[in-house]
Amino acid sequence: MFHTPIVPRARKRSRPVDAGVSRREEVKFEDVRLYLVERKMGHSRRSFLTQLARSKGFAVEDVLSNEVTHVVSEDSTASSLWNWLKECAPKNLPNMHVLDISWFTDSMREGRPVAVETRHLIQVRKKYIEKCRTSPTPTAVATVSQYACQRRTTTENNNKIFTDAFEVLVEIYEFNEIEGPCLAFRRAASVLKSLPWAVQCLGDTHNLPCLGEHTKAIMEEILQYGRSFEVEKILSDERYQTLKLFTSVFGVGPKTAEKWYRRGLRSFSEILADRSIRLNRMQQSGFQHYGDISRAVSKAEALALRNIIDEAVHAITPDAVLALTGGFRRGKEFGHDVDFIVTTTEMGKEEGLLPRIIDKLTKEGILLYCDYQASTFDISKLPSRRFEAMDHFAKCFLILRLEDSQVGGGLHIAEGDIRGWRAVRVDLVSPPMDRYAFALLGWSGSRQFERDLRRFARMERHMLLDNHALYDKTKKEFLAATTEKDIFAHLGLEYIEPWQRNA
Repeated sequence: MFHTPIVPRARKRSRPVDAGVSRREEVKFEDVRLYLVERKMGHSRRSFLTQLARSKGFAVEDVLSNEVTHVVSEDSTASSLWNWLKECAPKNLPNMHVLDISWFTDSMREGRPVAVETRHLIQVRKKYIEKCRTSPTPTAVATVSQYACQRRTTTENNNKIFTDAFEVLVEIYEFNEIEGPCLAFRRAASVLKSLPWAVQCLGDTHNLPCLGEHTKAIMEEILQYGRSFEVEKILSDERYQTLKLFTSVFGVGPKTAEKWYRRGLRSFSEILADRSIRLNRMQQSGFQHYGDISRAVSKAEALALRNIIDEAVHAITPDAVLALTGGFRRGKEFGHDVDFIVTTTEMGKEEGLLPRIIDKLTKEGILLYCDYQASTFDISKLPSRRFEAMDHFAKCFLILRLEDSQVGGGLHIAEGDIRGWRAVRVDLVSPPMDRYAFALLGWSGSRQFERDLRRFARMERHMLLDNHALYDKTKKEFLAATTEKDIFAHLGLEYIEPWQRNA
């Protein structure tokens, strides 16, 4: 609050009748003409702020005219303020700065008009307004399903500006272990990724599923200003930055990252220098090969690794079955790691397959790290009423050495790296052949596609689906499947190709 300075009372002197005109002549900033919006501000406060601004050399107009360059309001609700301004209908409105009182306060403090920053704006951008006027709502909106398994989502994302922002919010909610909003933003992002058109105006989202008030508020902010202030605040937050850095290390989850952060640790060097921290083998390898495994893996590198694994497994058994899964199966050009399903056509023969592959990779000198987990799969314990993040098939998490000469077009390495090789994360999972279709579907992703597929099975078909089996609760029986298409058929779903599951 600004206070009128206290001065000694003085005898009043007569003033010329045109004193008001002379005050206008004392304007210091000719290019800036203010108009203070009385609504929500009140008459007395507006009069006081007008006097204050004029005393500092600002030109303040009494009426909203075409000469006004800066409109200042304490009503921060963009839509209602804009509607009121449009009713006043000044021709120069599209070129005016419509500003929060914070710009006025900053300017009074500095004694000059400060530069207009995004945080000062409460103006709906002209471009956004024009889009809302001219862009019809796509007719296909009403047909969008709430389930990702009923939508076709390619790698072409027409709404990346929104989904990138949502992913930041998903991360912070995951770090804070707040499941509801986390899932809400995942579903919203999934819907927007599936759209064959870019959202130009909030009206385009009419009838779209999974878009709540919070998601729409973020979208409206991005549509108006080209950015989300809430997301920018998160991105600049020290805790978020630190947790994101720590969890980028192989073997470090959110809880460990949070523990390190609470101990005051902020960098890798501080963690590695702290003798009280005992890193497990996975974390040790994560730090050791961080430069390589934090860098994206190219499709050419994934195909080179497929050749290596294929050669190793077929040297062990000729009836081996190998499938590249994950994002590369969905058509992505880059990924964080490379996932494979490896098994045999003969039931039971897959037992012991992974240890033999590990031995072969070790003898070839390309195994840099290995974490093998034996199978705990037991059909008698199915169906599981509670979904588990990891299935019970035999699996191993590896870091392999990949040579430049093995990759068509060369390695995806950092500039200046002259080693001629890089470390790459590789996961192998080995289900029995009668579980192959379920495992292939589950390991192909995407995460949201699989989540909605299970939800659809449960809510719409009264079935339980996971990486092991499909169980019909009505018939009280397991449904057999030798291909992914069999599973879709059991669920009464139209088959969706892997490259259309990027939800």
